[in-house]
Amino acid sequence: MYTRKLIRVLFVAAPLALVAAGCGGGDEQAGDEAGLSGMVSIDGSSTVFPISEAMAEEFQIANPDVRVTVGISGTGGGFKKFCAGETDISNASRPIKPTEIELCAENGVEAMEIPVAWDGLTVVRNPANDWATCMTVDELARLWQPGSTIERWNQIREDWPDEEIVLYGPDTDSGTFDYFTEAIVGEEDASRDDYTASADDNVLVVGVEGDEGSIGYFGFAYYEESSDRLGAVAVDNGNGCVAPARETIENGTYAPLSRPMFIYIKPDALAKPQVRAFVEFYLNNATALVPEVGYVPLATEKYEELLGDLPAAM
Repeated sequence: MYTRKLIRVLFVAAPLALVAAGCGGGDEQAGDEAGLSGMVSIDGSSTVFPISEAMAEEFQIANPDVRVTVGISGTGGGFKKFCAGETDISNASRPIKPTEIELCAENGVEAMEIPVAWDGLTVVRNPANDWATCMTVDELARLWQPGSTIERWNQIREDWPDEEIVLYGPDTDSGTFDYFTEAIVGEEDASRDDYTASADDNVLVVGVEGDEGSIGYFGFAYYEESSDRLGAVAVDNGNGCVAPARETIENGTYAPLSRPMFIYIKPDALAKPQVRAFVEFYLNNATALVPEVGYVPLATEKYEELLGDLPAAM
């Protein structure tokens, strides 16, 4: 599972520095901070969006004078806004790239990385498709690799129907796109481009549901919410077919498509009382809210460590 340092801070003066480990408390709290007001601005990954949206809704109930905005511009688009100083928090379905660290550094922005949940990137098919219930990593790679000439299902396996394949997937600003291409094709950003792309996973759900020959991929929460309308494709990574499920994501058997998800925070934004209160609320309530939106939470003690690793209030 996730083995890197729980929180890392990417400084302007150096590419990477670690925040000293701490041991904070992790008791769940309602977040009812008296007198809190102001804005908390979030943008980025559509995959992480359901978690941050749920957190925002619950936090604002307890703190009605705080407005939390959550946008969807994809992981890459979110980092562009974050590094430009336009947001306090960036949702990300992959770690920040060196080029994004440099962009932040150019603007004097520090980025604190915090893992918040586990996702199982899910390959989905139209429910009329009763043949592609399991595909090997090699088959998925041949289908999605740059220059792929596979256009019909029987080009993947001869006994599959001679029907057109319609492809749906995240756009190139998406962290899900980055992760899938590296995990399946073997090189980040290496993908055929003749597919319907969107930064909004709901658009992809509707697309796959509407085209009988379609196949696509996005975060597990969007599949779980639409499992009555879509079919999942189990993945064979050499050890047999493994379907995406909370258990297989958590125990790591759904490989290579299990992945951590993150939020990135500006350390200086924690000087704003409403931002600090929201981040603390996020970590205190992740164990309860992450499963509600369809993802797998980290161990409770990990969230407690994350709270303890937050820089002290200025």
